[in-house]
Order: sequence, then structure tokens, then C-alpha cells
Amino acid sequence: MKGSVGEPPCVLGVILAGGQNRRYDGRPKALETVGGTRIAGRAINAMREATNRVVLVANDAETFRELGLPMRPDLKPGHGSLGGILTAVDWAREEGCRGALVAACDMPFLSAGLLKQLAQDAEPTDVVAPASDSRRGLEPLCAFYGVATQPAIQAALERGDRQVVSFFPDVQLHVLPREEVAEFGEPDTLFLNVNTPEDREHAEQIVQRAELSKS
Repeated sequence: MKGSVGEPPCVLGVILAGGQNRRYDGRPKALETVGGTRIAGRAINAMREATNRVVLVANDAETFRELGLPMRPDLKPGHGSLGGILTAVDWAREEGCRGALVAACDMPFLSAGLLKQLAQDAEPTDVVAPASDSRRGLEPLCAFYGVATQPAIQAALERGDRQVVSFFPDVQLHVLPREEVAEFGEPDTLFLNVNTPEDREHAEQIVQRAELSKS
């Protein structure tokens, strides 16, 4: 969906669903539920509030067809999340967007407000990622990737470096400070990945506590 003349270029919302679910007994973790809603559905709903168009990058089209989103496989299969980000950025470029707002399919507590903030003033040359309490200090699977970062991503893959952050030194990286991220929720909850049945149980407990606090 191309932007109209006079409007700022769009941002494409991209959900990444390329993992092999090895830690979830081979079952598609994104189709499990948290709080009565599919995990992927929760991520999609947040992304829909943040962008006008949401698509899915997934190599197993049959598994995720029921989510009802436009879907493409990785441009370069077998390169992990970085291959998915490359596909997202290329898709955004094709759509005439300034970038892709990327999120993993297994994050049940994504904040639409945070997603909007990440993309708000981002340029096509930028990567904008939220600070987190992870070992990297930021969350690359909930981030904006401008279309002009595509050559740097391709170069990283060509040199055999599949780390998601491998190309960050070659682009304009902006990290949303932790105190700003915390305005949208606790980072450990916002960026919780459901990789195992135990993670899903933990997510259910978070939902239950939130419901109790409202009563």
C-alpha cells in the first residue's frame, strides 16, 4: 500500500514467524494461547494499532495461513532472524515504505504505543530499538528497520554473520532509553518470548495477575 502524494512514507508492520519451535516440542508456539488469545494474534493486534498494514514473514505458509495475513518466506532461508529482517526490509522497500516495524510472533505483551514510538521519527537509514534488560541491552526483535539498512544486512549475511545485531555498527542506530520504554510497561514483560511451555505458563500468570489487579 503506497503512501499518497504529500503523505509521509508508510511503515510496514512485519511479524516474524520463521522459528522452528525446537524448544516447544516442535509445535508452533505462536498458535498457542495466552489469556484466551493466540500469542501471534496478540502480537498482530498490537502491530495493527501501530501501523496501517501488517504482514507475516514465515517459511511454513500452511501452518500460519489461518492467521489471515499476507505472507512471504525468507529471501535467504536458513539465516535465522536476520534473514527474516532482510525479508521485512525488502518488502517495505517494495511497498514504498520508509521502513519495517518488526516484531517476533512469540511476544504476547507487545505494546502498540511502544511500537508507534519506535517508528515515529525514524528515517530510512535508521535502526531504532528499545533498551531492555537482555544481555545485548536492547531488543532487536521489536524494532524499526529503515529500508536504507538493507545493504548492511545483506553484507552481514554474505560474510556469514547471522547475529541479529551484526550490522548495527554499519547503520545509524538509535536506542530508545529504558526509562522511556518503561512508560509502556515493564521491559521483562513487554519483551517476554514464549519459547517453552514453562514460558507460556509464566505468561498466563502475568495475565491473571493483571486481571486481579483490575478487580
